[in-house]
Amino acid sequence: MKKVLLLLAEGFEIFEASAFIDVMGWNLLEGSKNTQLYSCGLKREIKSTFNQKFVVDFLIDEINVNDYDAIAIPGGFEEYNFYNDAYSEKFSEIINSFYKEGKIIASICTGAFPVAKSGILNNKNGTTYNLNPVRLDNLKNMGVNVINKPIVEEGNIITSWNPSTAMDVAFLLLERLTNTENTNSIREKMGFTSL
Repeated sequence: MKKVLLLLAEGFEIFEASAFIDVMGWNLLEGSKNTQLYSCGLKREIKSTFNQKFVVDFLIDEINVNDYDAIAIPGGFEEYNFYNDAYSEKFSEIINSFYKEGKIIASICTGAFPVAKSGILNNKNGTTYNLNPVRLDNLKNMGVNVINKPIVEEGNIITSWNPSTAMDVAFLLLERLTNTENTNSIREKMGFTSL
């Protein structure tokens, strides 16, 4: 079984998180049947952007990185305190642990910021929310070589522009965990055009 850890910060964006949940879930039922997703955060109950409440499967301190094959990080809104959790030492530590073990790190939109804060994107390619130049400048100031593309792959690290890339990032993660044929099958079963 390929296990994905969904790392949720306070103020995370529901749509971006749900892309990972749905793609891995569809694969579990309709695809290669070998992906399972679990959520974690700094607190058991986390508010998303727009104040919906979610209960995570695990607290971050309960996670053994060796039990997982990938970590998925949705972005969020500053107005809903996303960066309080995203820039925490515990977020940096777990992201670094996944990186050191050579595991896949997939982020969407401002989910690139905790990845950059951890230091693993220093002098490497990445991207983030592209519709506000301030976000791109902030990422560059964190030592990232900002690339003006919807999705940027740097080894095992995936970053992307904005919520419109969420499904593509989730499918890319599935492809990395399984294979292209399986991923295209899930795309089609979910009603998305295959590559």
